[in-house]
Amino acid sequence: MTATTDPTTPSPAPAPALDAPADDAAERSPEEVIATARARIDDLDARIIGLIEERVTVSRQVQAARIASGGRRVHLAREMDILRRYRDVLGAPGTGLAMTLLDLCRGRA
Repeated sequence: MTATTDPTTPSPAPAPALDAPADDAAERSPEEVIATARARIDDLDARIIGLIEERVTVSRQVQAARIASGGRRVHLAREMDILRRYRDVLGAPGTGLAMTLLDLCRGRA
């Protein structure tokens, strides 16, 4: 089944880049800019938390399958790859972020 789109329904406007000057920037007060940016941050945080919850669920499925097949709960080489990926993209703080994420996903032994 394919979804159809209603040509009369407008597409959602893309979110403006934070570093790009807005057309109405001169008309907006600093308080309005801050409030808008904070609302975006809150939305991003909610989405990040949702993705983390999803990652925890998937990680636990992998762990359960690995244990059921006689393997270990944690695959250290895989974790090193993840740590490296986060560090390469986000720098040194990325390593700490990845460690926290891995800790959340490992669950309790």
